[in-house]
Amino acid sequence: MTTVTEAAVTPLDDRPPLLRAAQDTPTSLWNDSADPAELAASIGFGAVGATCNPVIAYTAIKNDLGTWVPRLRQIAEEHPSAGESEIGWLAVERLSIEAAALLEGEFEASGGRNGRLSMQTDPRLHRDADALVEQAVHFSSLAKNIIVKIPATRVGIEAIEEATYRGVSINATVSFTVAQAVAVGTAIERGLDRRTAEGIENHEFGSVVTIMGGRLDDWLKAVVKRDHIMIDPGHLEWAGVAALKKAHHEFVARGFRSRILSAAFRNHLQWSELVGGDLVVSPPFAWQVDMNAAELPAEDRIDVPVDPRILDSLATKLPEEWHRAYDVDGMTLDEFERFGAVVRTLRQFLEADAQLDALVRDVLVPAV
Repeated sequence: MTTVTEAAVTPLDDRPPLLRAAQDTPTSLWNDSADPAELAASIGFGAVGATCNPVIAYTAIKNDLGTWVPRLRQIAEEHPSAGESEIGWLAVERLSIEAAALLEGEFEASGGRNGRLSMQTDPRLHRDADALVEQAVHFSSLAKNIIVKIPATRVGIEAIEEATYRGVSINATVSFTVAQAVAVGTAIERGLDRRTAEGIENHEFGSVVTIMGGRLDDWLKAVVKRDHIMIDPGHLEWAGVAALKKAHHEFVARGFRSRILSAAFRNHLQWSELVGGDLVVSPPFAWQVDMNAAELPAEDRIDVPVDPRILDSLATKLPEEWHRAYDVDGMTLDEFERFGAVVRTLRQFLEADAQLDALVRDVLVPAV
C-alpha cells in the first residue's frame, strides 16, 4: 500500500506588482494624472491618490476635445466676462473636482492620509506668496480631499508655511533636491506648530513633498552634454533615486509629518527602489501598465543604499550640481529658483498655461 503525502502548496499570488506593493507595504501608489478614465483604472492597481500639474491638465483636456469643447463653451456662457485664462482654470477646477470624487472613499478610509487629488497653483503666481496662498485656500475649498501644489522656491516655501497654517494640505512641486525637500518639510512643520500654538486642531493633512526624480536626471544629463563630461550614462539613471532615498530617510529621522513623493518617472527604479518606504510613488498611468506587464518584483528596497561607486561617480564628475542636488545644505533658499531643473520645469509649466489659453481661444474665437 502506497501512502501519498500531500505537500503544502503556496497559492500563486497573481496580483500585479503595483497592487502587491500597495497592499503589502507602507508605500502608497498615486496616479500622475487627474484624467478620470486613467485614474479609475489606476485605482484597480492600488492607487489611493492622484497628482496633476499644468502640463498634465492641458494634455487631459486637449486629448478629450469631444468632451471639453462643449464644456469650455458652457463655462464661457456661465462666465460671460471671463477671459480665456480664467475659463481654462475653471475647466481645470472641474476636471479636478471630478477626479477627487473618485478618491473620496480612500480619503475617508485613511482618515485623510490618502485619497488626495493634487491641484497645482497657477505657475504665473510664482513670484507672489500672498497670491499663491489665496489660490491654495480656494482650491482647498473645492473638495474635502484636495491637496494643493506650491513650488519649492523661496517664495513658494513662504506660501507653503502660511497655507499650512491656514489649513491647506500641501504637495510641494517644482522640487528636485534633498535641500528643497527638507526646507519644505521644515516649513510644513512650522505651519503645523503655529496652529498648535494657537489651539487650532491639526487634522490629518496628508501633505507630501515631491522630488521629481526623473527631471533631476534630465538636468544632470543636460549638464553632462553641455560641459562635455564623460560619465557612465547608467549612473545618471540613479541620481533621482539616490536623492529620493536620502530625502525619505531625512524625513523619517526628523519626524516630519509629511511624506516624500516620487514623480516625473524616467525609469522603473523610481518605483522599485522605493518600495517599502512610508512614502508615495506617482507614476504616469502608462508607466503603471508597463511595470505591471513586466512583472517587476515588489521587493522592500527603500533601505538598500545606492551603490557607493555610483554616488562617488556623480560627486566626482558633477561636483557642483551633485552637491546642490544631494546634500541637505546643497543650496540656500535663495538659490532654489536658479537651480537648472527648477528653471526648466517652471518654464514648461508656464508654457502649458499659454497652451491652455490658446486652446480656449480657439474654442471661443475659432479661426475663419
